[in-house]
Amino acid sequence: MANASDDVVKDLAPAGVLRASINLGNPVMAQGTPEAPTGVTVDIAREIVARLGVGLELICFDAARKSFEAMTSGQADICFLAIDPAREAEVAFTAPYVVIEAVYAVPRDSALTSVADVDTDGIRIGVKRGSAYDLYLSRTLQHATVVQGDEGTTAFRTENLEVAAGIRQPITDYVAANPDLRVIPDRFMQIQQAVGTTKSRSPETVTFLRTLIEDLKSTGFIATSLQTSHRPDATVAPPAQ
Repeated sequence: MANASDDVVKDLAPAGVLRASINLGNPVMAQGTPEAPTGVTVDIAREIVARLGVGLELICFDAARKSFEAMTSGQADICFLAIDPAREAEVAFTAPYVVIEAVYAVPRDSALTSVADVDTDGIRIGVKRGSAYDLYLSRTLQHATVVQGDEGTTAFRTENLEVAAGIRQPITDYVAANPDLRVIPDRFMQIQQAVGTTKSRSPETVTFLRTLIEDLKSTGFIATSLQTSHRPDATVAPPAQ
């Protein structure tokens, strides 16, 4: 893939520095500290600026909603978030580059054994406020109730809830450290992680980002980044249709 045109550079990084919003609250996509972040989102941001020929500023947050707000309020030029209808009103997304899963954790003696069991009257589910799975469950549940917290597991414990929701890898780690809990094996949703920018960007800029992501998937860049950051349990998304 060729480097970006001058028009794309001026549109995406007019001051000569690309400001990338990084969500450290998703440990599959980003790791490290705000001062020294690592992970696949950081690797993608660095590849983008290499093709733009500009500098890079990584702006780190501990939650997806904060990363989203930074971009939509003009503090960042791109973000790395899950595709969701609630976000697509303001964000132009690429196709996904990574697919991860969200699952439920319940007390070991809970009668809940399947995803379908959870959507029942009287069941309360702890979620991380503003996360992709919070948005999804808040939109799709028919009977169960979403309870938002700084973390789904924190709300689960402090509110004595029936279910905790989260990304499979962190939930699995949490359950391993809490033997009174178990994971319901099946996912309740697939989370499609993508690069986003504001809808005010030109069509050429959005096409540049979308083409770049397809290039990084097809060349093995994403797979190598996941391996380097010790996230082999995340899956490289298939090519865009």
